Amino acid sequence: MNPLSVLYGAVSGARNALYENGLIRAHRLKGPVVSVGNISVGGSGKTPFIIMLGEMLKANGIRFDVLSRGYGRQTTGVRQVDESGTAADFGDEPLLIARRLRVPVIVGESRAAAGQFAEKHFGPQLHLLDDGFQHRSLYRDFDIVLVSSEDANDKLLPIGRLREPWSALARADAIVLTNQAEEKLPLPKQKIVWRVKRGLRLQSAPPRPTAFCGIARPERFIEQLRATGIDPVAKFFFDDHHAYSRDDIKRLEQLQQKNTSGGFITTEKDAINLGDLALTLGTIAVARVTMELQHPTQAIEAILERISRKTN
Repeated sequence: MNPLSVLYGAVSGARNALYENGLIRAHRLKGPVVSVGNISVGGSGKTPFIIMLGEMLKANGIRFDVLSRGYGRQTTGVRQVDESGTAADFGDEPLLIARRLRVPVIVGESRAAAGQFAEKHFGPQLHLLDDGFQHRSLYRDFDIVLVSSEDANDKLLPIGRLREPWSALARADAIVLTNQAEEKLPLPKQKIVWRVKRGLRLQSAPPRPTAFCGIARPERFIEQLRATGIDPVAKFFFDDHHAYSRDDIKRLEQLQQKNTSGGFITTEKDAINLGDLALTLGTIAVARVTMELQHPTQAIEAILERISRKTN
């Protein structure tokens, strides 16, 4: 193993040991906390999973809010996401969650401070913690971790994409298999295992589309487009959470003209980051990532049962 990965793993392991041995205490909120996270850097589908889980909670009449770091925003401190705001104000994923779920979404470098803000303004309801598996300073009542087959064969940062080794899944309450991950993966025993089906929803696509995106695993977006019968004539990838500029628009327009493309296709997250610049691109279709959880009723029951057991 690369020495840098060994060092990273040692630091991560030492930090986790401090929490597990009670030498560092996690802050508890009054309301229960359900964390959604992963063990790799980006691309696991946390945001669409939170949206799906939020829709399930709403369907069951359960009040909740969402706590997020607000990665990529240009502001600081604890703030409630305004649906009419921008990615620069709140981060692209929190803004997307707020627009889709229409529930309070609170961003803050400290998720504990964000939770305190939420409870002051909305009461001690259930909190969904976005990207919370490694954020151990906030106590959680139920830990959901999304994994893919790629994670099982990956390496620790900075060589690979893993934030933690595969063995960290022992801390999870539920493991969600994504991206056609197989249940034969070396998962910890006696863990709840869920499977999600991931797809794209697209009302219509322009002829000979040019696809572009700024997400963690861009090739997966192209694969999903092709699975729906859409084969882009050109593609362009930006960095994850990319903040688009007028120069980017010119570059995309040049690519479109070069390939005689009839328009563009991008992701819902990129549409957030484009903002008003999307209007200058002409014909553009926005693909929405969808997730479908097998046995959703049992999943909600498992979460509520575990929460009830910990709070009683």
